[in-house]
Amino acid sequence: MNLWVAVPAYNEERSIGATLRRLGEQSDREFSLVVVDNGSTDGTAGIVRDFAREHPGRNVRLVAEPQKGTGAAADTGLRYAIEHGATHIARTDADCLPHPDWISAVRRALDGGLEMVSGPLRPRTDEFRLKLWERRLLPTVVELAALAGRYRKGNQDPAYLGPYLMMPGCNMAISARLYEEAGGFPRTRIEEVHEDRALVNRVRRLTTAYGLRKDMVVYGSVRRLRAYGLIGTLAWYADHRYTPDVVDIR
Repeated sequence: MNLWVAVPAYNEERSIGATLRRLGEQSDREFSLVVVDNGSTDGTAGIVRDFAREHPGRNVRLVAEPQKGTGAAADTGLRYAIEHGATHIARTDADCLPHPDWISAVRRALDGGLEMVSGPLRPRTDEFRLKLWERRLLPTVVELAALAGRYRKGNQDPAYLGPYLMMPGCNMAISARLYEEAGGFPRTRIEEVHEDRALVNRVRRLTTAYGLRKDMVVYGSVRRLRAYGLIGTLAWYADHRYTPDVVDIR
């Protein structure tokens, strides 16, 4: 297995350093890393270059994607990895902290026969001083979104070979073969299409070799939840029924 990790990033100078450090602290370090700078106007790219310089033994790449959008940036990262020999690619986001055993869990799942896998998304506790209800709210939002997704009309089609599963783009891994066969992430903006959901449904037309693993944990930012509120966040994940004027929350 030639495993790569792809991280799309846009104006994440306050968060990406922690993400890179956590990836550098993984118990399994046998992977390459590509960060996709999606037109940042802050110090994001410089932080990635500094990390690469400080870790000369690691294969860290920084590439640019001028087309704005999480889908476009993620697709560029995964395709770059494949072009450079990746047989499997994991994705997380530049405001997330993968568990120290995340890569190990990814490898176990993919070695175990799955071609696409995801796991729990839990709240980061280092960004803000979280109240008890906030600690519990993000998992609840994810669970509600996953439940709603099972009954969403767009996720129901006789052509699907397996059930709908919520697989967040910030905690996902896939084989290069399946990614290319499925057509990859749609090259869209975050407010246009949930690119992770779209990829899951593309995969569901091809195979049942996808699933969830409890040990593949990523800690995600709660900044959107704080900015949108509970109802707004749920509406955002329900086909963008709520879309604020400012989508990129920093």
